[in-house]
Amino acid sequence: MAAVLTALATIGCIGATTDSPAPLDVRTPGSWRRLAPMPTARQEVAVAVLDGRVFVIGGFGSGAEPAATVEAYDPTTDTWAARAPLPAPVHHAAAAVLDGRLFVAGGYTGGRVRWTPSATVYEYDAARNSWATRAPLRAPRGALALAALRGRLHAVGGSADGVRGAHEVYDPAADRWTEAPPLPTPRDHLAAVAFRGRLWAIGGRESFAGTQHTAVEIYDPATDTWAAGPPLPVGRGGLAAAALGDRLFVFGGEAPLRIFSATEMYEVAGDRWIGKDPMPTPRHGIGAGVVGGRIYVPGGATQPGYARTDVNEVYTP
Repeated sequence: MAAVLTALATIGCIGATTDSPAPLDVRTPGSWRRLAPMPTARQEVAVAVLDGRVFVIGGFGSGAEPAATVEAYDPTTDTWAARAPLPAPVHHAAAAVLDGRLFVAGGYTGGRVRWTPSATVYEYDAARNSWATRAPLRAPRGALALAALRGRLHAVGGSADGVRGAHEVYDPAADRWTEAPPLPTPRDHLAAVAFRGRLWAIGGRESFAGTQHTAVEIYDPATDTWAAGPPLPVGRGGLAAAALGDRLFVFGGEAPLRIFSATEMYEVAGDRWIGKDPMPTPRHGIGAGVVGGRIYVPGGATQPGYARTDVNEVYTP
């Protein structure tokens, strides 16, 4: 993957923009608006919401090198502020907030030459504007997904020497990770979100040029089992997901020589995905955060491979 990314960045690759093939909701498509840009253009970022602010963490900075940069967006003032950088630069990490505590897990160190999967886990202390190291993942990996569910963190998927179906659960009181039933479809560059009391693992891929998964797999903590969910209309990796009340949304993504503008919503009543107003700026390597009934999607890349951007857009359903 690193070699492919470097080659694409070097030649300045061009990708076709692809929207969702899902049936379009013409009555309530929602709307997008562009906001104050990120101070530092980055892709393959980790995104989470803490205290009403959207945190954008790490990613690829200039020269396709990993960044320790952390910036927080305040929707009430449409402004950004720098926060304490990560203790070490990382890209393709994952972030989630559990009971008011912000955690960042995994990712890769190294840039153009070599990517090294990381098991490191950090917790952000907002009062001190500092980071502390917590118990590491049992399986080092990047391009994983992280979500908070019922007082625990769930880290799923990712890749090291190949894609993983790893599923680890973090107990913050014990500062300990334990293994859980693995993801049925091993993949990286997936999205994960807690929705309707379960963990949804959405999309992802086998490799940059390999299988682009439509798989949606749902973990039920009550039974400790996975089940197949409604597949995405089209497979891709590097997408973002967010739950807003009784609605689940998926944004963007990447496949070989394609970049997605798709905004899709899972319709519970119809058990299907429907298309919404597409992203004004198609992107991958993104995250999404919910504040005040809106979904914020900052950063990412505007072409397959390396094409970082400072774009910050918000979707109102």
